[in-house]
Amino acid sequence: MRQFHLYKKWKDIAFMAVATPIAALSFSSCSDFLEIEPRDVIVLEQFWNEKSDVDGIVAGCYTALQSDPCIRRMIIWGEARSENISPGTNCNLDGNLLNVLNENITAKNAYTTWVDFYSVINRCNTVIKFAPGVAEGDPGYTQSELQATIAEMTALRSLCYFYLIRTFRDVPFTREAYTDDDQQLMLPATSFDNVLDSLIYDLESVKNMAIERYPTTTPRYQTGRITKDAIHAMLCEMYLWKNDYANCIKYADLVIESKKKIAEELRNGTLGSSRGRSSSMNSSEALLRTNGFPLVNNMTTSNYFGNAFDVLFSGDDDYTEDAQQEIIFQLIFSDRPDAESMPNNSAVSLFYGNSTLNNTSGYMAPSDFVIEDIGKESGRNVFEDKNKKVDARLYINCDPSAKSICKFVSEQMTINAQSKDPEASGYSLKWGEKTNGSNWIIYRLADIMLLKAEALAQQLREGSDLETINFNRPIIDTAFSLINAVNKRSVCQTTLVDTLVAGDYVTKSQLENLVMKERQRELMFEGKRWYDLVRQARREGATTSLSQAALHKVTTGSSLIANKLTKMDAIYWPYNYEELKVNTLLVQNPAFSSGVSDSYE
Repeated sequence: MRQFHLYKKWKDIAFMAVATPIAALSFSSCSDFLEIEPRDVIVLEQFWNEKSDVDGIVAGCYTALQSDPCIRRMIIWGEARSENISPGTNCNLDGNLLNVLNENITAKNAYTTWVDFYSVINRCNTVIKFAPGVAEGDPGYTQSELQATIAEMTALRSLCYFYLIRTFRDVPFTREAYTDDDQQLMLPATSFDNVLDSLIYDLESVKNMAIERYPTTTPRYQTGRITKDAIHAMLCEMYLWKNDYANCIKYADLVIESKKKIAEELRNGTLGSSRGRSSSMNSSEALLRTNGFPLVNNMTTSNYFGNAFDVLFSGDDDYTEDAQQEIIFQLIFSDRPDAESMPNNSAVSLFYGNSTLNNTSGYMAPSDFVIEDIGKESGRNVFEDKNKKVDARLYINCDPSAKSICKFVSEQMTINAQSKDPEASGYSLKWGEKTNGSNWIIYRLADIMLLKAEALAQQLREGSDLETINFNRPIIDTAFSLINAVNKRSVCQTTLVDTLVAGDYVTKSQLENLVMKERQRELMFEGKRWYDLVRQARREGATTSLSQAALHKVTTGSSLIANKLTKMDAIYWPYNYEELKVNTLLVQNPAFSSGVSDSYE
């Protein structure tokens, strides 16, 4: 019997790496670990003998995570139910997606399946199980290398489980590797809190074994593979979901300090080459603009902006070293999939758009709630009125004429800020349908800075007495400096004037609202928004804020959606209908039907 729709024969599970593109590789070879090197299927007895065997399966774990089904779910689970997204061109061709966008999710929706994430989890468990035996027999596989492998696989496994619990809440959890049909598995769902505690425990156990930096000869590894910074970033966010704000701040600070060191090496020219780096990238003015935090500078030359877009979202190899300044972990794709034997980002191409569509969107489009801010002089929904039209994110997020998404879709973006109303160019420079080379970012520095600001906001006390004011003031100052740094990076003005005023944010609710808005502005379309709203709802113990946000994107049927989202259970997803049939220990999310019916209870 198949359990979780995942557990097949051993050679299909443990050795999927050899059958999947970019999995079979040698980390020790001169070729990049993301390149394809197909092999024949190998039987167990011939396999786990030397380090290169382990390396091949490790690569297969990354391969599986960057597969089209996984990236699609990262996008849909993290964005599609939020107010950022509306149906785009030909969305009706994907009825499952259309139902998600209309908040008409049932247990039979294809995007409720989790098999691809459990496949990555089982691969990671398999490596953790067999790699120690390889180290015993291969003197070239050192103990420190083994520990680094275990840390890397533990982190990838934890990341997959983190996606699952944020989406479904309670999920089956196991650290056991399932390798053949004789192993029977039927697990009930483990609670969100217990899974989260387990993930934190696992990451705390391996964090010091992880690679801190990969050799400069493998620049893609720095952001394309798990590092100690990536584990710290995961712990930062997980502790925030646990409402452990002190530990969230602790790990955010570790990431920030590490990135400051990398930025200093970039300025001194001691970190790799300087291909593609703008002349102003390492200037003291750039650091002043971001309050001393090492965010990638946005200015290219005087009056021209867009450098941050090119470095972070273009996927251009000329910026591989520069990206280390801000990007912590991302999944790597290629704009020359055939020549480089690497996949293109097909999920982004389909959902967000490509050059073949010309001036139309992908299956997803920015909601009117988001895109109408571009034409407004005041009363904006997401962006600050004080920013006028000088916030670069007004342009890099959306194409106003086509009402389409630009981030991850345009190959480059340049904003001319010489006039009162900045003009953007790059909307027509879209990736091709099968050549989208934009990398999918999991964590970057701006994200971590804003997570820290959110944790700081939660430490504030309510009240207006002098003691409370004195307690809150340094916390507010620290949080505001983080938020303002992210905001100022995007201000298209040669002579910078702060567009956020600290005096406007003096209470806990004001600072909470500010950090949520800034996260929406900065991380739009990066698979973060719905999870932010779910985290807020969990913290508040009510769906009020989430429901109000979700309703911003609808013009009809708002009462129906509002009724659905009044239940805390409904902010998560139902278990797939087929999963319920093969695993009878799973109990359907009570906000949904048992799985037999297509509608909510």
